Amino acid sequence: MNALAKPLDKARLLADLVAGKYPDARGRFGPFGGRYVPETLIPAVERLERGVRAHLHAPDFQAEFSGQLRSWVGRPTALTYAARLSALWGARVWLKREDLAHTGAHKINNAIGQALLAKRLGAKRIVAETGAGQHGVASAAACARLGLPCTVYMGAIDMERQAPNVGRMRLLGATVVPVTSGDQTLRAAIDEAMRAWVADPTDTFYLLGSAVGPHPYPYLVRELQAVIGREAREQMLASAGALPDAVVACVGGGSNSIGAFHAFVPDAQVEILGIEAGGRGSGLGDNAATVSYGTPGVLHGAYSMLLQNDDGQIQETHSVSAGLDYPGVGPEHALLAATGRVQYSSAGDAEALAAVETLSRQEGILPALESAHALVGAQRWARANQGRTVLVCLSGRGDKDMATLLQMLVKPGQA
Repeated sequence: MNALAKPLDKARLLADLVAGKYPDARGRFGPFGGRYVPETLIPAVERLERGVRAHLHAPDFQAEFSGQLRSWVGRPTALTYAARLSALWGARVWLKREDLAHTGAHKINNAIGQALLAKRLGAKRIVAETGAGQHGVASAAACARLGLPCTVYMGAIDMERQAPNVGRMRLLGATVVPVTSGDQTLRAAIDEAMRAWVADPTDTFYLLGSAVGPHPYPYLVRELQAVIGREAREQMLASAGALPDAVVACVGGGSNSIGAFHAFVPDAQVEILGIEAGGRGSGLGDNAATVSYGTPGVLHGAYSMLLQNDDGQIQETHSVSAGLDYPGVGPEHALLAATGRVQYSSAGDAEALAAVETLSRQEGILPALESAHALVGAQRWARANQGRTVLVCLSGRGDKDMATLLQMLVKPGQA
């Protein structure tokens, strides 16, 4: 099963990556990706692949999708120059404001796109999973917009720490199902959503929230989220007069980051940095830094980098951020790391919490804990690259994290 047993031809893989050759006909990103699903799901996955080929880039679908992004999601999202943060860090800092998208994060781009596709494919109900709750909220909102019943599976632990988002999903008409099996977080929620899909693969559409899973999901999610990077690239040229020297985004499963990175991959002069959840430390079970500490294997239908023990058992993860504690990563990220085109590192819980405080007080912007990890990476880069330009994908807003932030950042008696 270990496709990395042989040395990789990194130069060839990178050339093919830059040329846009991935995924290939088998749904592979070099050695990663593919389709590892039960036999009962093969017809549903193949039907989805045919639907993606037929509709995703068809002019009428793109017109409908673009119209929803413009009139309902609120795109293009703003590009904000962070003047006070720039003065503090010594580099020019620009923020791509996905926190300003409808429902408060980048997740809505993918949710409305997949919901439109589901409707074209004749789906009668939607199932989705969520960790931090943002994909669940986005899915619930998109389904309400299009008149589709929606069931969201969410780990019991995540339901506790993201209670406001649970309420939002229910107000939007979704049924929220607590998952009490496994680690009771995002991995377990994906397991349950996949079981629901297996039980009714004909009438149910699985609206997967990240760039993970069996082909064609990593490709589909990338294409729907690539609007982030396309907009940011155009906005940087218009506002700053040049491309950024570096692009930084947080990485869990990897949807906001693959969306932000994709347009910049061919620009060799632009450094690309992915920041994972370093949690409490480097030990297995103390973080969710899959690229940094993982090994190759299969999870949720794709071959990628995973956090697993020597026996191949997937391990529980930890992060202060509910949206980053997934033990795998999208296969395209695994390829980007293997070729060296993107540099991946991690930020710890304490660093991310400090970054929330810094951006809030310097720029009046409360970032999601996920996005705060990207800010940590941007600050490190800025220290080593004084006077240069860094673009940060601010994947979401921090309202959903207030319970955690109040507990960990606001001191007793503080106004």
